[in-house]
Amino acid sequence: MKLILAVVQPPKLESIRGALERIEVTRLTLCDAHGYGRQRGHDASYRGHEYTATLLRKVAFEIVVNDDFLDRTIDTISQVARTGPEGAIGDGKIFVLPVEQAIQIEDGTRGPGAV
Repeated sequence: MKLILAVVQPPKLESIRGALERIEVTRLTLCDAHGYGRQRGHDASYRGHEYTATLLRKVAFEIVVNDDFLDRTIDTISQVARTGPEGAIGDGKIFVLPVEQAIQIEDGTRGPGAV
C-alpha cells in the first residue's frame, strides 16, 4: 500500500477527480493548501494596492492505493495536472510514501482490504 500526495493547481481539481473515478480510484481526501515552489509567489493588486502573494493556493490530494493501482494513479494525475504538452512551472508535485497498515474503523478490516 502507498500514500500518494499530489499537490496541484486548484483549476485541475474536478478534471483530476473525474479521471481518477474513470480508473476506479474512488476514495481520496482533498485538502486546501498554500505554498510555493519555483514560482516564489506573484505580484497582485487589491483595491488599487499592490502586494506580493508569497503563498499560492494549491489543492492536495491524499490517496491510499494498493500496489496494483499505484502506477495508473500516478500516470493519470500526471497527465491531467500537466498544463499543455510540455507542462509548466507550478503544475504541481506528486509524492509517494509507504503505508504500513490500513484499518477500516467500521468493521476492523485490516490491510489491503481496508483500502
